[in-house]
Amino acid sequence: MTEFRLILPVKSPIHAEVSVPGSKSITNRALLLAALSDGESSIEGALFSDDTRIMINALRALHFQIEEDESSNRITVCGEGGDIPAKSADLFVGNAGTAARFLLAAAAGGHGRYRLDGTPRMRERPLEDLTKALQALGARVSFEGKTGFMPLTIEASGLRGGPVDLRGDVSSQFLSALLMVSPLAEKPVEIRITEPLISEPYVVMTMRMMYERGIEVERTAPDHFIIPAGRHYQSRAYPVEPDASSASYFFAAAALTGGKVTVKGFPIEPLQGDVEFVEVLRRMGCRVSRSEGEITVIGAEKLQGVDVDMNRISDTAITLAAMAPFASGSTMIRNVRHMRLQETDRLHAIAAELSRLGVSVEEKEDGLTIRPAENIHPATVRTYNDHRIAMSFALIGLKVEGIQIADSDCVSKTFPDYFELLDQICRPVGGGCERMTG
Repeated sequence: MTEFRLILPVKSPIHAEVSVPGSKSITNRALLLAALSDGESSIEGALFSDDTRIMINALRALHFQIEEDESSNRITVCGEGGDIPAKSADLFVGNAGTAARFLLAAAAGGHGRYRLDGTPRMRERPLEDLTKALQALGARVSFEGKTGFMPLTIEASGLRGGPVDLRGDVSSQFLSALLMVSPLAEKPVEIRITEPLISEPYVVMTMRMMYERGIEVERTAPDHFIIPAGRHYQSRAYPVEPDASSASYFFAAAALTGGKVTVKGFPIEPLQGDVEFVEVLRRMGCRVSRSEGEITVIGAEKLQGVDVDMNRISDTAITLAAMAPFASGSTMIRNVRHMRLQETDRLHAIAAELSRLGVSVEEKEDGLTIRPAENIHPATVRTYNDHRIAMSFALIGLKVEGIQIADSDCVSKTFPDYFELLDQICRPVGGGCERMTG
């Protein structure tokens, strides 16, 4: 049976305080760094979702000891001081890009034979740039099908270190994966980025998290990184911030309805670049306040269209796309070609579903132009098994009758309780989310 969510429009502005789950990006980085550390680490405020469970299960397959306490959002990991305990493992990564890239690099730092595979969509997502870099550092990689794609097998005997070139324009996860495992190498690793680096805030996040565990990456130029060898990560308790990409939907709800939403739990200097989505909302006419422990967005009487380079915060580009039909003036989303290689071809999916709703949208190779829409059609939105399509397009239903989200359970990838929380803040103002099957 297929699950749908019928979104009921709100009758007045949304006013709410919200707590969203922990960051997927931070949780999965913290899991790997804890596994590579000396001794026991706890991860506080961790996200429990499909993607993080894939990471946990794969680390267990590599024989790391992990304890979960979902009631308190805590994960405890017993690190092995940089060793990969298992000498062979079959790792399934689903369609979790972070898990796939991080585990591939970690396996290359081990000593043994490791096979990785994923869903049909994961088998279409490129890995060649990362595998070439790992091969240059000493790993042996063989592909069962097309070169550069899963399924693949790594014959690992540790990383020798040295210089390596890596493209930066396909996925920043390649660089983050390589950075995190480089301290395992026999000698320092020198990474040279050969194409412009996309989604740079995620790389900065990785470097900050490494530093907090005792490993400092020397960035001598924007495209040049040196990582010391022979060092072990330090075990520690690590707090996970709320997920900034998940928070974007609730900030957008305030913007669309002219309401006020506060998301709790953000530090004054968050790790996540997607927090900067609120500055896009400010440009659209919203008021934004940021303080230790919370961020608040107050909607504008009328949203203004924007022209914005979303390369650094592309996970929130879909949120912006869902808002754009309600703005006065066109909205242009630029420099996000890499979105075509994610859970689905996101640029094509956005254009297709907005068109289904009667919105005028121009799909470009690296972006979109979305025009204001006076009459949006009731329709069932296809999600392409992409959690961000489901969560973003649900926002349109806050303003328009008859919006249904197909295959809505795909949100379990990063935010299992999304529709329940959206329903909770919409019910007091006459809206909501009704579960349907068919």
